[in-house]
Amino acid sequence: MSYQLLAVAGGPHDTLEEVIGIRDSHGLGSLKDFGVNTYREVPLAEDGGLDWDALMGALKPQTKCALIQRSCRYSWCRSLSIDETARAIKMIKMQNPNCLVMVDNCYGEFSENVEPPMVGADLIAGSLIKNHGGTIAPCGGYVAGKEKWVKAAAARLSAPGLGMDCGSTPGDIMQTFFQGLFLSHQMVGEAIKGGFLIAEVMASKGFKVQPPPRVPRHDTVQAVQLGTRECLLAFCEAVQRSSPVGSFTRPVVGSTPGYASEVILADRTFIDGSISELSCDGLLREPFAMFCQGGSHWTQWRLVLGEVLKSR
Repeated sequence: MSYQLLAVAGGPHDTLEEVIGIRDSHGLGSLKDFGVNTYREVPLAEDGGLDWDALMGALKPQTKCALIQRSCRYSWCRSLSIDETARAIKMIKMQNPNCLVMVDNCYGEFSENVEPPMVGADLIAGSLIKNHGGTIAPCGGYVAGKEKWVKAAAARLSAPGLGMDCGSTPGDIMQTFFQGLFLSHQMVGEAIKGGFLIAEVMASKGFKVQPPPRVPRHDTVQAVQLGTRECLLAFCEAVQRSSPVGSFTRPVVGSTPGYASEVILADRTFIDGSISELSCDGLLREPFAMFCQGGSHWTQWRLVLGEVLKSR
């Protein structure tokens, strides 16, 4: 039997391309190995949001799953609000009630008062070294949603018969996960305040920013279009100089598994890889945009922006 995956918010994040089997995966372990043989996507509208007219006729009888990605990933587009997500889910279910709706909720958690399962999403997923981990979770990810699909995901991630009863997570870090969840709302608030500051300052200096200043936020990502490779590297180096750990190091451009382009990343933090502490990264390709994803204190971004403006 052949199944179809439909991405309804443009193309997926770079790291999902090989998972789906649309770039360089050779089918090894990709969704194609599990019968998901066709993939389609609904391009975004000209304003960077969902193309509602195209979505209205996009579902087919063989569409098994519709993927909604809330954040802007490495694209110059708008992140989706919960209201937009709810509208998309309703349109999908009207066309094909049996289609599973999965939301990539990464960076969007706790940015609004409602989460996607509360507006009809069957399953959501995200990372614990981002919003949900409260800057202290050392690793991991989560899935949430309808019991049937959470159990199915657990069986796939461990083994049939084991499901959620066993896994690779050591028991002694579970306290950190729950403590991170307890702290996450405050940390997301600080990251969003940092995003407002970045947008305000960089827009005042003539840079394009997404989201624009003083508009509601639907995730913790603030993008700045820097225009040149040199400006992108300088911004990333300013973040590194302002980091609480490894401020004496210099980020370098490199190839990272899962990405089609070279990446520059600044995130030397207390928890290795904890993007929510203080981080930014960008792909070395046009329009040379930098994506700032976190900050446990908005004042950290005040220090960073001082370094950025000093170097101009």
